[in-house]
Amino acid sequence: MIHRDDLTGLVLAGGQGRRMGGRDKGLEPFAGRPLVAHACAPLVGRVAEVLINANRHLEAYAEQGDRVVRDAEGGYQGPLMGIYSGLHAARTPWVVVVPCDSPALPDDLVARLAAGIGAMDIAVADDGERLHPVVALIRRHLVDDLACALAQGERKIDRWYARHAWCRVDVSDCAAAFANLNTPDEKQRLERLHGKEPARP
Repeated sequence: MIHRDDLTGLVLAGGQGRRMGGRDKGLEPFAGRPLVAHACAPLVGRVAEVLINANRHLEAYAEQGDRVVRDAEGGYQGPLMGIYSGLHAARTPWVVVVPCDSPALPDDLVARLAAGIGAMDIAVADDGERLHPVVALIRRHLVDDLACALAQGERKIDRWYARHAWCRVDVSDCAAAFANLNTPDEKQRLERLHGKEPARP
């Protein structure tokens, strides 16, 4: 088992929020708190440090995590750049990545990924119907390879994962917890479904 002190949590909140009308998605209110606060919840107390990758409203994000990490390069280049920026900033051998727009991730997410990774370098959540590539446990020593991939123009997470020893971690027993909110309608629908507080498996 990977020890808590060897883990850094990374919440990806650096996007443009285009499908949310350009609003900063991680700061959108959900059940009385910003979405990013819900995303941080399964990490707090289970990792040595929580990093938030953000490119706007840095002071607001600083209230939610231990450190805010901007993209290493500007231009909103996507989640792979956010992962690289987090890996580069991390001080531990392992980094747990989650998106800012999944407010109901299970409390035992870190334990599930750590238990499932075995001898691999990357573990990715799989709900039985699809992979969730931005819910993953990644060995930090891959940071240099990711830097090279980005320099070569790679921006697809799954293609970068395929370069390495990776595995799926079965989360099909709580698949609904991995829903992410891309639009205002999706956010309102999930709020209605869960009432004041999203259900946690």
